[in-house]
Amino acid sequence: MADKSGRTAGKPAVKEVQKPFISGSIIDENTLKNSLFFTGTMIVVIFIAFLACAAATFSNLLLRLAMNLAVIAVALMIFFNSGSRHGAEAVARGEILYQKKERGQSFSGEERKICFHQAKGFLTGFIGTIPFLILALLLAVNTGIQMTEAGTLPSWMQAYTRRSDIGNALISYTQPEGMNFIDYCRMLIRICIIPFVNIVGHTDKAGLCVLEKLSPLILLLPAAAYGTGYLTGRNIRTRIHTAISENNKRRIQKDKKRRAARNNNRGRHETEQLN
Repeated sequence: MADKSGRTAGKPAVKEVQKPFISGSIIDENTLKNSLFFTGTMIVVIFIAFLACAAATFSNLLLRLAMNLAVIAVALMIFFNSGSRHGAEAVARGEILYQKKERGQSFSGEERKICFHQAKGFLTGFIGTIPFLILALLLAVNTGIQMTEAGTLPSWMQAYTRRSDIGNALISYTQPEGMNFIDYCRMLIRICIIPFVNIVGHTDKAGLCVLEKLSPLILLLPAAAYGTGYLTGRNIRTRIHTAISENNKRRIQKDKKRRAARNNNRGRHETEQLN
């Protein structure tokens, strides 16, 4: 049974063990490499999300909403966990350098820079998102509500296209407009944010227009998840040190019990011999 503080009754509270560490800088020699890795992860996640969402275009709103939100949650969790791992590694490096400092050993400035910094995860994610962000910004500035395109001209009206009085009115049917650069941007960005596109629905022209204007912010969600995960690196290292400390305490207690048991057995054996 737990009390109000969350501790289990009858068990001592676990004391957290925090190791001091040296903080690094927001940019280091691994920033570009980690950002490129983030970009590659985004490409893989977008591809997998596209395949998953292709099968999640249900007509039922609740089912479609649940499936696409699940895809979004899983994608963000991938980036969060990746950031957590990176943050824990950075804190561990800082702990090693702190121990070197305490022992009077020297270390380079580059070694110090790669240690934990609160904003490093967000910067890494932002730099890795830039290729997608540029296209999204271009689309957000130039997008508008997409109107339905003209259909195919019936064969019986082909003769009227040569008449000067009504031919100009039918020119859009005979000379369809090709895709421009913004159309290609729209196609790529919609693929990148396809779970949100599925939630809005392909028939909601106004909703899709708003979604395209918000696409830069949507594409920054993975970077935000990565940066938030990076911040948990300190807590991860604290849990690791706490678990090690508790295991050491349990091992010491077991050793004491074994020694006490051996001493008791030895004492009984000597008593029996005296008798």
